[in-house]
Amino acid sequence: MAAPHDEAAAWSEEAARRVWAGAVPLQVHLHDADVTALPPPPPFLTLGPRIGYLPLLIPVIKAHFSNALPPGVDTVWFEYKGLPLKWYVPIGVLFDLLCADPERPWNLIVHFRGYPSEILSPCEGEDSVKWSYMNSLKEATFIITGNNKSVMNMSHADQVALWESVMKGNLDGYKNISTRLKLGPFEDDGLVRTASMERQRQQNSDEPESPGSSKPCRVPVRLYVRNVQEELEYIEDAIPVSDWESVSYINRPFEIRKVEGRSYITLEHALQTLLPEFFRSKPAGRADDSQRAGALDSAADSSDATNSSRSSQEAGQALASPREAAGAAKKAKVKLVRVQGIELDMDIPFLWVANNLKNPEYYLHICVYVGTRKQ
Repeated sequence: MAAPHDEAAAWSEEAARRVWAGAVPLQVHLHDADVTALPPPPPFLTLGPRIGYLPLLIPVIKAHFSNALPPGVDTVWFEYKGLPLKWYVPIGVLFDLLCADPERPWNLIVHFRGYPSEILSPCEGEDSVKWSYMNSLKEATFIITGNNKSVMNMSHADQVALWESVMKGNLDGYKNISTRLKLGPFEDDGLVRTASMERQRQQNSDEPESPGSSKPCRVPVRLYVRNVQEELEYIEDAIPVSDWESVSYINRPFEIRKVEGRSYITLEHALQTLLPEFFRSKPAGRADDSQRAGALDSAADSSDATNSSRSSQEAGQALASPREAAGAAKKAKVKLVRVQGIELDMDIPFLWVANNLKNPEYYLHICVYVGTRKQ
């Protein structure tokens, strides 16, 4: 019979493999204005890795439409129902956020002209995506450990190997490099290390312990809050997102302090702390929020830092003012929460979610649908 620690490790390994193997079926159509040959080319069918990014699909998409494209070079971009898609957001997150009723295949339109620079930040293909990924990894490392030296000190060869493992969906190759960063797993009093990890820690006692072992555990979280109609009975009837003004992009770390006798923290409790403006009251029978007040105290500073890779216009739209937040509490209600395409039970342990459903840059991406009243 397997020991509990080894069994938990096996479950975590399986969860990671499922996350890395996850994909969204895509049906990509060439925009009418870019078609220069008749008959128009058929749409391109492919699988978009959930942890991947749309610009990384451009080479195969361009090859498919090559005979119908106009001459010249321009930046390629994608849209869904008239909405230009942000290239630095993982494909799975875009799908969870924009498809209230999961659409399979997901029908996207690709453009080879007319890049909407007033909406999207510049993208120069793979180099831009790699830069965005590495920047996010540095941000997450800083949140977890208080510095980003482990990433900054990576050799060029390790950086290349790490990035290629993400592009190719190679989990084993990724783990060979990422484990050297010593960024996990996230822990608290209610969770224990696996036996193999404990043995390794004892053998390397002069090395720093994992995030939750001797100081408050901080989990990097990115929240995507989408407004839908308050009176909505079925979430699949939500009005499509027509502009990014109706979506709040929020970087807000969640801090867990060790408290004697505290029960484990649920996803609901974590969201209540991360997004207090959308929860009218404390869930009954949960731990005291006062122990995690530091999470919100540090949110504004962390949000400013972690939005540094985005345009100033996008960063300015990310967080609501205190007055707006107070008003939102009276007219908003959480209707749906998705992580990695899963509508999770709100009673699930938050740290299990953070450890097993995070993306390769160590951020946990959470999509939240919020019902709001019309003004």
